[in-house]
Amino acid sequence: MIHPSPAIPGGPVGQDVIVIGGGAAGLMCALEAGKRGRSVLVIEHAARLGSKILISGGGRCNFTNLEAGPDNYFSANPHFCRSALARYGPGDFIALVQKHGIPFHERKLGQLFCNSSSRQILEMLQRECAENGVKTLLNCQVEDVRKDHKFHLRTNRGPLECDSLVVATGGLSMPRIGASDFGYRLAAQFGLNLIPRYPGLTPLLFGAADRASYGNLSGISLEVIASCGKHRFREMMLFTHHGLSGPAILQVSSCCPQGGTILLDLLPNKPALSLLEPARRTDRELATVLSEALPRRLVQQWCERCAPSRPLKQYSVQELAGISRQLHGWAVTPGGTEGYTKAEVTLGGVDTAELSSRTMEARKVPGLFFIGEVVDVTGWLGGYNFQWAWASGHAAGQVV
Repeated sequence: MIHPSPAIPGGPVGQDVIVIGGGAAGLMCALEAGKRGRSVLVIEHAARLGSKILISGGGRCNFTNLEAGPDNYFSANPHFCRSALARYGPGDFIALVQKHGIPFHERKLGQLFCNSSSRQILEMLQRECAENGVKTLLNCQVEDVRKDHKFHLRTNRGPLECDSLVVATGGLSMPRIGASDFGYRLAAQFGLNLIPRYPGLTPLLFGAADRASYGNLSGISLEVIASCGKHRFREMMLFTHHGLSGPAILQVSSCCPQGGTILLDLLPNKPALSLLEPARRTDRELATVLSEALPRRLVQQWCERCAPSRPLKQYSVQELAGISRQLHGWAVTPGGTEGYTKAEVTLGGVDTAELSSRTMEARKVPGLFFIGEVVDVTGWLGGYNFQWAWASGHAAGQVV
């Protein structure tokens, strides 16, 4: 239970700043506050810091994106992230990485990865924290939070108190590494509004009919343009036993409402009619011609559901135009998502209307800050969420 109420007696250990959560945002906030001479304690409920950093990017940590900007984020207030991102951009974090001599490389679409291991990013943050006097306390479960002129925390490691309390507890994604709703419960107890939470950057499940038709295509991948509303993502798509995955699908999952439809351009590199027209007066089958550009098994299943295959000379010009439109805009209505177990981030969270965009401080509760994934700011796939962690942590670290 979390209470904004009177202090806990009994000689608590005092700090200027306590950061709850030893992930990307929390460590960045801590080191920045430490640079300002603040006494800082990071408390982490797990046995180690930075679990999400360690597993990110296939173990090489996609630590930022060169193109990161406000347009790459989802939020009820799309302008909220602008201030923090402007004051701490990709170049600032790159400079920190270079300061520590960590070799890295750029992959497609501005994504930056360590050449070697994600552990280098975590060790860099820990080194910066240590050099600036930041202390850490692992296996520390917060059982109660109260506030008078200070914040008072009851934990399984003893009572603690601080002037500024920073919540960097992440979201609900990846429960296997200890994700919890603690940050949301804390916000609610202090009267802050919450935006409904949903899994983001997650594989999509087929509805029953699509699963019956396409469930046997597991393992097939191809480049597509996946779109929903105004958002379009050109990336690889992967068929699974249960639905669709791959970068294009993870991206579009964050902007596809429950029950919404996504459109898939199966031929983003070539107009479908340029394939079909040359064979329009021949006995070549539709499926045969399409298999020159698309995986054969996908073509067979797609034709069964969307455009029964027959010799191309039997189609009218209008019919071929219709087939072309379907290939460039195959409509799929997901039956759901793979949920938080497979999600990389959590959409929604602490309402940005409750926070200062410059400092991340709660307007109603002086000294209480929320940063990182717990806030209703969610980035695209490709290093954008780490950049939000760095930027929001930096913003709070400058003022706590």
